[in-house]
Amino acid sequence: MMTETAAMRIRPWKYPAMRHEFKHQISPGEDLVLSQRLRKLFPHDKHGGPEGSYRITSLYFDTPYDSAYREKLDGVDRREKFRLRYYGTDTSFIRLEKKFKVKGLCGKRSIPVTREQTKRLLAGEYGFLLESGEPLLIEFYSKIQGKCLRPKTIVRYDREAFTYPPGNVRITLDRNLYTGLGNRNFLDPDLQGIKAMDFCTVLEVKYDEFLPELVRMAVQVPGRQAGACSKYALCRRFD
Repeated sequence: MMTETAAMRIRPWKYPAMRHEFKHQISPGEDLVLSQRLRKLFPHDKHGGPEGSYRITSLYFDTPYDSAYREKLDGVDRREKFRLRYYGTDTSFIRLEKKFKVKGLCGKRSIPVTREQTKRLLAGEYGFLLESGEPLLIEFYSKIQGKCLRPKTIVRYDREAFTYPPGNVRITLDRNLYTGLGNRNFLDPDLQGIKAMDFCTVLEVKYDEFLPELVRMAVQVPGRQAGACSKYALCRRFD
């Protein structure tokens, strides 16, 4: 049970704005043409390196019944996933994120966690979440206890990202998807794994209220239709 002191420390939060999202799996040839076009039209994300890309490593949590995985495959209209994430090789900056989808719209809430807190989570120590006073950490604790969320799969890939302020658009090309790294090794940025997606790139486009026509035309790939494409689901095939 939550102590009175912890309850008093809980910080209020506003539900994040929901965004539109669509995804494609594209071939290397399509990637080559599309990436060259995007580089001419839009600036890279400010966090990208010299080539505009950076590495992302995530550890996804799921129930003993693989609820998040199965709900994704079944196209459940209302679903959520929890994950830990860091960028590049810097494990001093880690975030706990909750990604959710409602009626085709997506949203995300996140909060920083320390390397030591992450180690405690990997060791199965969850009590500190309840005493944190942070709504997202407390919710995560409740799902760990109530739904038995546990670490399931590491997902690692290289992302090239572009932005366009009108519509708050973000375009990403995710390449070199790897998994099978071993959940306990999440904090080892040099660990190698199994390539989960050969000869394929995941194109994602996220935006708020509207998608500008310039973006719509720029990301068109002839013969491709938007569809469900989850990097988590792709990597779970190797469990």
